[in-house]
Parts: sequence; C-alpha cells; structure tokens
Amino acid sequence: MAMREIRVVPDPVLRTACDEITTVDDRVRSLVEDLLDTVDAEGRAGLAANQIGVSLRAFSWNIDDEVGYVLNPRLVAVSDEQQDGDEGCLSVPELFYPTTRAWYARVEGVDLDGNEVVVEGTDLMARCLQHECDHLDGKLYLDRLERGTRKKAMRELRERL
Repeated sequence: MAMREIRVVPDPVLRTACDEITTVDDRVRSLVEDLLDTVDAEGRAGLAANQIGVSLRAFSWNIDDEVGYVLNPRLVAVSDEQQDGDEGCLSVPELFYPTTRAWYARVEGVDLDGNEVVVEGTDLMARCLQHECDHLDGKLYLDRLERGTRKKAMRELRERL
C-alpha cells in the first residue's frame, strides 16, 4: 500500500492504549500492508500501529532480514536475565538512551487469517518485541529510563520541539 508518515511526540495517539482488533476487514488488511511497507526501510526495527496514527493493536518488525507482523500481540514471557543498551524510537527521533530490557521475550497474537502467531527472540528481537508492546499500551521507551537519564532525555526532547 504505502509508506506512512511516523507520528512523533507529543502526538497524543502515542500515549493512548490501542484497541483490540475484533474484525479483520479491508481496513486491517491495509493497516498490515502499511506497517510492513513502513518498517521496511533502512534503520527501522519495529513499528506499532499508533506510530502511523492508527489506534489498533498491531505491529510489524524488521530484524535480521526477517519482516513480519502480529495482530493483538500479548507479551507472555520475558527472561529474568536483563540486557542494557541504547534504545531509540522513530517517534522520538534522534534520541538514544540506555534502556534496560529483558534479554528474551515472547509475544503471542494472530495473523490476518486468525492463525496463532508466536514471535520470540533474544537481544535486538526481544528489545523490539517489548518496545512495540509498550507502544500499544501508550508507553514510550523514555518511560523506562532511570530517573536521572529520563530527566535529561525529557529536557533534550523539549529543546527539540
């Protein structure tokens, strides 16, 4: 379909929890095509529907040459083992901050045909799964930063707006 414009903070759609998809219709099929087209660009690892202005529970990913999507994802498992690393977000352009995430994550949802989808991984895939599920709950990675780092990030964000 189309590469869609990315919504950036302070757009309120980014802070609103997304609705479950109850019916797969042409609108949802178009949304999935747009998510896949939009995530399939250099430097993009994941994209939640609300980042393109659609408040439905769906996201796409583009990790290690694997591109996919999931509808109504639920984060069902994470490891106790943690990873630290800089994280960024298309909706918070050019700001990267150290963010702690679980080393492993597992998401369950469905595809356009109603078939169960299980997506799991470690390292970058785990980070992506957690990051995109947060988006669908109206949260940004900035919310997970340690207090001092978050304060610095919010100051830098205000200066850019």
